[in-house]
Amino acid sequence: MKSSNIGGQAVLEGIMMRNGGQYCVAVRKPDGEIVVDIQEYKSITGKWKKLTEIPFIRGVFNFIDSLVIGMKTLTYSAGFYEEEEKKEILTEAEEKKRTQKENVMMGAALTVSLLAAVFLFMALPYGATSLLQSLGMPRMMFAVCEGILKLTVFLLYIWGISKMEDIRRVFMYHGAEHKCINCIENGMALTVDNVRTSSKEHKRCGTSFLLFVMVVSIITHFFIQFNSNMMNLVVRIAILPVIAGISYELIRLAGRSENPIVNLLSGPGLLLQRMTTKEPDDEMIEVGIRAVEEIFDWKSFVGENPKAGA
Repeated sequence: MKSSNIGGQAVLEGIMMRNGGQYCVAVRKPDGEIVVDIQEYKSITGKWKKLTEIPFIRGVFNFIDSLVIGMKTLTYSAGFYEEEEKKEILTEAEEKKRTQKENVMMGAALTVSLLAAVFLFMALPYGATSLLQSLGMPRMMFAVCEGILKLTVFLLYIWGISKMEDIRRVFMYHGAEHKCINCIENGMALTVDNVRTSSKEHKRCGTSFLLFVMVVSIITHFFIQFNSNMMNLVVRIAILPVIAGISYELIRLAGRSENPIVNLLSGPGLLLQRMTTKEPDDEMIEVGIRAVEEIFDWKSFVGENPKAGA
């Protein structure tokens, strides 16, 4: 399979696709119309864009960039499904003020989300395991139990949100996103019929990235331990960028290689995607196709003689 290097995410009733310096979000409005918004991608590194090209360091900045773009596109898509309000004609100054307010709110939401993730997937498992250690658990077993608890909390969280009806629709769009990318990367024309028969799992998925983060953190924490619980917790938080950098390189390698060992490492992530991706309907697939076509020349990528659909 040839990698297209495009990626994306599901949003509310839509799909965001990102390619190089651009990203496009396509949303199906309540009236059935598909609207698109194409934006230039600006990294948080600013003039230090080279940082996004240095192995292990680039993963940190790409992860943060993905979070920022993800929040922006989610906010954009949610705007079509908010309760109808009276249309107001705003002056340029009022529009600028509103935009600044939205940016502040988005930054606050992102910060709260990150803090909640650190608490749920790091501080909580560590605290619970510390209680067991106080009851006489050997230190070597501490990291093992912490890792098992961390994975358990993560898997239960994914399973729990997958049962929510609204999230299920987002996961259906997630499946459509993967199917569109798999379709062209397998050399097929980007049509609804071909996309429908393509796989809804993909090795470069964010779900697989998060699982890599979990596993890498467990291995790292096993070897980095201190006598002080506070020091252990502080160090765990401090080395998160290192863990993210390593995980990014692993997911990047997975997307570019068909090596049997790499495929074996990708297996658990693909299995987990069975929970975070659902089979989309044709209307969702149409949204995914529209998002791809706005920012990627799939016809040149596939070539003059695309494969027939399955």
